[in-house]
Amino acid sequence: MNLPKAKKIDIQKYEGGLSKLANITDAIKLSANESALGCSPNAKKAFYDCQSIISKYPDTSSQALKNKISEKFNLDLNNIIIGSGSDEIISFACQAFLNPGDEVVVSEFGFLMYKIYSKINGANVVFAKENNYKTNINTILDCISDKTKLVFIANPNNPTGTFLTKDEVLELRKKLRSDILLLIDDAYCEYVTHKDYLSGLDLFKKSSNVLVTRTFSKIYGLANLRIGWGFASKEIIDALSIFKPPFNITGPAEQAAVAALDDDLWLKKNIEHNTYWSNKIFETLSKKNITCNLPLANFFLMRFENNKLNSDQIFDEFAKNKIILRKMHAYKINNALRVTVGSKEECELFIQLIDKIL
Repeated sequence: MNLPKAKKIDIQKYEGGLSKLANITDAIKLSANESALGCSPNAKKAFYDCQSIISKYPDTSSQALKNKISEKFNLDLNNIIIGSGSDEIISFACQAFLNPGDEVVVSEFGFLMYKIYSKINGANVVFAKENNYKTNINTILDCISDKTKLVFIANPNNPTGTFLTKDEVLELRKKLRSDILLLIDDAYCEYVTHKDYLSGLDLFKKSSNVLVTRTFSKIYGLANLRIGWGFASKEIIDALSIFKPPFNITGPAEQAAVAALDDDLWLKKNIEHNTYWSNKIFETLSKKNITCNLPLANFFLMRFENNKLNSDQIFDEFAKNKIILRKMHAYKINNALRVTVGSKEECELFIQLIDKIL
C-alpha cells in the first residue's frame, strides 16, 4: 500500500530549554529566559475573568490588543499584527517574502528559529561571523548577494546577550539594499538600560522596509499564552496578514496582554529586579573567571575556557542541586551554558552554587 509522502526538509528541529530533570519534581528552571517575577497580577485576573467566553471564538482581528498597543506606543493600527508569540510573526515574514533559492542572512549565533523558518520556506541561510559573540554589521553586509531577501537581527541577541548600538543598527539599514527586509527582534528590549541602545521600534517607526517583532513571553511573563506582535509599514503588514490564520490568539490571552501593557508599575518592578540581580550575577561570574556578556537582558551566556570544569560538568553539578541551565550545543557554542536571571531566591541559590562548584 502506498502512503502519502511528506516533503523532506533538512532542518534542525528546535528544542527549548529543559523543563524537567529525571526523578526531580521541584527543579528550578533557569533555562528558558522566562520572567523572574511572573506576570502582572492584573494580567492574571484578566485571564481568569474570561471564563465566560471560552465557549466562543475569539476576535480574529485581536482589536482590543491592537488598540492598546497603538495607544501605548503611539502606532497606527494598520501597522500592527498580532501573532501566537513573536515566532509566528517571524514565520509569516518568511512565508510572505521568501521563495526557494532566496537567501537570508543571520548572525552566526542568532536565534535558531530564524534559520528554521527560512529553510522551511526553501531559502538558503547564510551565517555572518560574529566578533567576540557580538553581531557584526560589516560581516552581514559582506554576506549580501543579489539573492538576499531578508536579514534577521535580535537586539539584544539570544543566546549571546550582546547588542548592537543604535548607530550600528541605523548604519546597517542604511547600507542594505532597500528591497531587503530587515527584521529586528525586540524580544528583550524592555530589560535594556544601556545609553547606547534603542529598540527597533524606537528606531524605525517611520521605515517602510523594517519589521519589528515583540513578545509577551519575556518580561511580561505570559510565555504559556503564546502572544506577540509585529510592527511595520502597512504594505508589509498586509503581506503578512495573508498568512495569519483566523483565531490565532485566544480571547483570554488577548485580555491578559492588554492588562499587562496597562501595568506600568509591574514592568518597572521587573526592570529594577533584573538590573539589580544581573549586576550581582555578573560580579560573581567575573570573580570566578567565567567569561560572559555584560549585564543587559535577563540572561548570561557563560563560557568556561578559563575554568577547571567544563560546561557539561557544571551543568551536572547544578542539576544535582535541582537547577536547570541551558546547554549551548544546538548553537555550536562550545563549553558554554546560558542562565536566566531568576527570582531573588533563585539568584541567591545560583550565586551560592557557583561559589561552591568553582
